[in-house]
Amino acid sequence: MNLIRRALQQMPIVAILRGIKPEEVGWAFDVLSAAGIRLIEVPLNSPAPYDSIRRLQQLAGNDLLVGAGTVLSVAQVEDLHAIGAKLVVAPNCDTAVIRAAKAYGMAVLPGAFTPSEAFAALHAGADGLKMFPGELLPPAAVKAWRTVMPPETLLLPVGGVTADNMAAYIAASADGFGIGSSLYKPGVDAAELKRRVDTFVSRLAEIRAGK
Repeated sequence: MNLIRRALQQMPIVAILRGIKPEEVGWAFDVLSAAGIRLIEVPLNSPAPYDSIRRLQQLAGNDLLVGAGTVLSVAQVEDLHAIGAKLVVAPNCDTAVIRAAKAYGMAVLPGAFTPSEAFAALHAGADGLKMFPGELLPPAAVKAWRTVMPPETLLLPVGGVTADNMAAYIAASADGFGIGSSLYKPGVDAAELKRRVDTFVSRLAEIRAGK
């Protein structure tokens, strides 16, 4: 089974830790993993991102998929592979990046804003699609894409997703979400991160229960 699919079935959230520092990843990992989150990315425009990813990967072992976001080049994919990262997330559809990640056995979620980009990403081997920016791709877009994409395609809106609009996205058949500043942004401490994570996890439980 697709590793991302398995992780999303357990908890349909990719935690985006943009701006996190290496010394913060220990408590962030503890909070996220305790909440059941199985997918964590550190965008490469964060401070010392490779150090943070390396530390997260050591903590995660084989239980979680840890890697990088904002991956824009094959060279970055190679650097991520060298430190054991398992996940590559990009804001765009660069087929060279996708193919490089798959060649190294990494899971990859490229960004797509149009159906043309989406199909190009899938043809290159993408494991799923980061629908970005989510603010401009509402639930109606997810529903429309679902009618033309291969039925097994993973669709993950990223950007603008909140606890209040998750239900509408799920009703439109979104498979999961990338959550960034609504979970973590510089200055957030462990207690605040836990409060924010709990809000999303609780809402997901309500949605699954039909509330």
